[in-house]
Amino acid sequence: MSALKPAPIAVSLGDPAGVGPELIIAAWALRAKSKLAPFFVVGGADILAEAAQKRGIDCPVIEISEPAETAAAFARGLPVIDGTSTAGAAARYTPGQPESAGARMALASLGEVAQLTVSGRASAMVTAPIAKAELAKIGFAFPGQTEFLANACGVSERDAVMMLAGPSLRTVPLTVHCAIADVPGLLSIELICHKARIVAAALARDFAIERPRLAMAGLNPHAGESGRMGREEIDIIAPAISALRQEGIDATGPHPADTLFAPHKRASYDVALAMYHDQALVPLKALDFDQGVNVTLGLPIIRTSPDHGTAFDIAGTGLADPGAMVAAIRMAGEMAARRTGS
Repeated sequence: MSALKPAPIAVSLGDPAGVGPELIIAAWALRAKSKLAPFFVVGGADILAEAAQKRGIDCPVIEISEPAETAAAFARGLPVIDGTSTAGAAARYTPGQPESAGARMALASLGEVAQLTVSGRASAMVTAPIAKAELAKIGFAFPGQTEFLANACGVSERDAVMMLAGPSLRTVPLTVHCAIADVPGLLSIELICHKARIVAAALARDFAIERPRLAMAGLNPHAGESGRMGREEIDIIAPAISALRQEGIDATGPHPADTLFAPHKRASYDVALAMYHDQALVPLKALDFDQGVNVTLGLPIIRTSPDHGTAFDIAGTGLADPGAMVAAIRMAGEMAARRTGS
């Protein structure tokens, strides 16, 4: 029996005033060179057409009514479903000038893309950047898209794990959007083990790494120096590593974070688990900013996103690099192909 061919990839519009629309257009223009699987966008057909014109890219926008029409349209132009929820938002293309109507369209697009992916009509979803502050103004109650998607999938937020992936590095922040002062109190043996299990399973399933190697960073300078600079490594991180190893997971550490991301160290692991947001994102963005992908592990669906924000300051100028958007779409397609065995 032949392998199933994945359904097309669904892409959310992101904030219309950000770089999302133009980067989606640029990714479509690079579809053959970058070997991208067919994808479609939900919402903003007029916005995408204007973004293509402003970017100077010949990209016809082809309105479709169903994801199944994507493959036939993809070679001729960018397929777009202007659903009822997104059409009602009535946003304009105002690069660099966010508006409440744009935030409403971004949210409507995100919600519809999530529904299509959860239902299986899309094989994966790629989310263009949103502006959390603008969404908060219209009542968006989630810290970010990751938590929104966990809720849409009926999954606990604690089961949705953020991984940042680039050509040089994969990192996972074990605590995410919280104050640095809160990190020590949020860390626990159970938290580390729970998220590490999700990471190990996802790398095996979606990245074809049979026995993933997990490197655990320390929290304190020099990984605490045997307790002289803090006891989190002794009381929390090391016991978690020991428990994971007893389960057969190849976990090492705690490693001093200031050396963990050096070239010779990166070759020794498949993913680095960091204790807080910037400990994970700073090295990833320093090494792979224009190719970094945010992948949500632990969901029943595939979700990727370029690892950058709306970049309102350069939206519409033609300066935004499409590399991360291309990488996010490519990674989503590769993960979908592995899940279907195609």
